[in-house]
Amino acid sequence: MASTILDETAEKAEVAVDPVTVEIIRNALNSAAEDMNATLIRSAYSMIIYEGGDCVVALLDNKHQVLGQSAGLPLFLGNIETCSLAVEAKYGRDVWRDGDVWILNDAYIGGTHLNDVTIFAPVFVDGVLVGFSATRAHWMDVGAKDVGASMDSTDIFQEGFRMGPVKLVNDGIETDVVELIQTNTRFPYQTIGDMHAMIAALRMGSIRMEELVRKYGLDVLEAARDEIFRQTEELELERVRHIPDGVYHAEGFLDNDGIDLDTPIPIKLTVTVSGNQIEFDVTESADQAKGPVNCGVAQAISALRVGYKILISPETSSNGGSFRPLTVKVREGSVLGAVVPAACQFYFSHLGMLIDMVSRALAPALPDRVAAASHGDSMIITSAGFDPRVGRDWVSMEATLGGWGAWDGSDGESALINNVNGSLQDFPIEMVETKWPFRIREYSIRQDSGGAGRWRGGNGVLREYEFLADGVFSLWFERSKTPAWGLFGGNDATGPDVVINPGTPEEEHMLKVNAHRATKGTVIRLAVGGGGGYGDAALRDPEAVRHDIENGYLSRERAAADYSHVDLS
Repeated sequence: MASTILDETAEKAEVAVDPVTVEIIRNALNSAAEDMNATLIRSAYSMIIYEGGDCVVALLDNKHQVLGQSAGLPLFLGNIETCSLAVEAKYGRDVWRDGDVWILNDAYIGGTHLNDVTIFAPVFVDGVLVGFSATRAHWMDVGAKDVGASMDSTDIFQEGFRMGPVKLVNDGIETDVVELIQTNTRFPYQTIGDMHAMIAALRMGSIRMEELVRKYGLDVLEAARDEIFRQTEELELERVRHIPDGVYHAEGFLDNDGIDLDTPIPIKLTVTVSGNQIEFDVTESADQAKGPVNCGVAQAISALRVGYKILISPETSSNGGSFRPLTVKVREGSVLGAVVPAACQFYFSHLGMLIDMVSRALAPALPDRVAAASHGDSMIITSAGFDPRVGRDWVSMEATLGGWGAWDGSDGESALINNVNGSLQDFPIEMVETKWPFRIREYSIRQDSGGAGRWRGGNGVLREYEFLADGVFSLWFERSKTPAWGLFGGNDATGPDVVINPGTPEEEHMLKVNAHRATKGTVIRLAVGGGGGYGDAALRDPEAVRHDIENGYLSRERAAADYSHVDLS
């Protein structure tokens, strides 16, 4: 029975599969991915994984096509398979062996920074390769020149050790690569713990995949896969067909590259729609920068896929049939197509903006589906030092919430993670104060930060830290020069601001800084931008304005300025 089911070299007759079985297998694959994700999060040692959820997992078929992918970071959408493909391209199809596990964090292959580590393994059933199990997660320290990450790196070699693709486990036995990793991280205990959590997630994926193969047979599983892919492709082709043909443009600017603080970085997008095909072209964007704002081609493609999916098929899960109507053009050597030795630590700032730019470009064609821009960046604060409470070093990294853009029929949401990070979560105050020597003095909605409009943009947040021990902190806050834009007459949002020791003679404002000294008692006040408004503010419902004032989203002074048609007496 097994040889009939699993012989991939045999001549295969076309297998008919009924719709009920297709739906069962579709949901089983997505559930398998969620089981993998739960295993990883529950087993992880680092708070950025088990509280923040900075990870993603996927099951792939033996052609490296996505079968099921967990909720996680949308920025990894459709590019996790580039890692297993890279192994095959380098070593050939025969390289895969049962019991092996591979690791990769090369920014130019995976597209992200070196802290995002991908671990993956082939899945064999009765000696036949049936697919791959893959995980990606953020490791807190990979040996960069600064603890955790460097905000002022100028080449990849300052950002940590670069792996891959290399074999982490050989026939079930961990290789010397594990010792190499352990030696080159400042926090070996939690790093190796996270590594094993990722391997455990791979094992879960392999178990679930084998269960499906044995229950249905590989021929039925592959027939269901083909039907799932066909349905997805058909849906997306039909959606694209309804976009008016034409050439659409959008442009945005990053504040700077973190090194030359006075020079904005232009990002340019051209969208061409023809029939049921759509092309995204970013080849006119800036050349790769000196500072760490560059990304590999795979990540630029991934971000554009996110922007595409938001408009085209947000209600369906991603699989190998997704994105078939889409082609992407990226120029090698550009800020979106980085090559060695470009620094890539903060690869995501232009990608968040690029996702919003897809909506901006297609707004004339899809006015009822697009949203104004979001706050757009992860707004990172990191810190490090020695914690006298527990007698050991600490390192932290947090993404800060902001406002999302409004759309036709709804205000934007306040206090959400940015669009590249999806289900990533901010850390609860209780966890922050327990794990690290901080006191959180305020965490609140940032009043008046959303753009006015018929539909108001969401507000950002205020988050204030007090250091309870000496240490260092780094900041990466973006979009002050190009804050979240409004659409169809809606106003732009208020951009970000960070104040050090507010209200004192030592008060400073800064958005990007690396390893800045902080003494016990230093206060950092983060103010994150809001989302853009949608439509003419003069058309906003007066009751909605009064509701915003009553609930603290809007001050009376700002309301009087933005909504002069409303009686506030």
